[in-house]
Amino acid sequence: MIILLIIIILGFLFYASYSIKSQIYVRTLCRVRTAENIVYLTFDDAPDAVQTPKVLDVLKQNNIKATFFCIGSKIVGNEQIIKQIIVDGHQIGNHSFSHKNTFPLFSRKKMLADVELCQQTLKNIIGCEPTFFRPPFGVTNPHVAWVVKKTGLKVIGWTIRSYDTNAVNQQKIIDRIVRQLKSGAIILLHDRLNGSETLLQSLIDEIRGKGFSFGELKV
Repeated sequence: MIILLIIIILGFLFYASYSIKSQIYVRTLCRVRTAENIVYLTFDDAPDAVQTPKVLDVLKQNNIKATFFCIGSKIVGNEQIIKQIIVDGHQIGNHSFSHKNTFPLFSRKKMLADVELCQQTLKNIIGCEPTFFRPPFGVTNPHVAWVVKKTGLKVIGWTIRSYDTNAVNQQKIIDRIVRQLKSGAIILLHDRLNGSETLLQSLIDEIRGKGFSFGELKV
C-alpha cells in the first residue's frame, strides 16, 4: 500500500508539473471562452532568421493575427523580425531568455532573472514589456508560480499541441489538430521549423474548411 501511495503521489506531481492544463500550480489560459467557431494560433521559439519571416508572410496573406512566444537569447541579430511581428499586428510573449532544458529546475531567483532579462530585451526593441508568458516546455511548478506572481505575467497554455517538432509528415500534424478543433481552442505551433510556412498555409485552409475562423489573443 505504501508503494502504491508513493506511485500515486509521484504520478500526481508529474501531472501537476508537466500538464500546463492542470492549473494546479499556475492559473493558465488554455482555451478562450467563446461560443463562436474561433481558434487562436500561437508560435513558440521565435525569432528564427529564416522561418519566422516566412510564417509572417503567410499570416499577412491570410489576414490572421497570432501570438509569438520569443526566446530572449535568439533576439540578438533578429531585432528587425521582432519589430516586424509588432508592425504586422501580432502579439509577443515571453518564452524565457535561455529556454534551457534545466529551466524548470532553476532556483526562484535564477528563474526570475531569466524571465526578467527576456522582458527587458523585448522592451528595448518594442518599447513595452510583454504581458503574456509561456514557460519553456509548458512545465509549471512552485518556482514558476512564484515568478508569475512576482512579474504579473499572464500564463498562456494551449488546447491543442501540434507536436510539430516530432512529426515528419505534415498531413499527420494537420489531421491531429483538426480532429481536436473546438471553439476557443489555442493551438501550439513552432515557427522555427523547416517548412513551417507550408504547414501553416495547409492548416489554415483545412481549419477554415471546417467552418472555423481565427481570433487574436487579447492582452
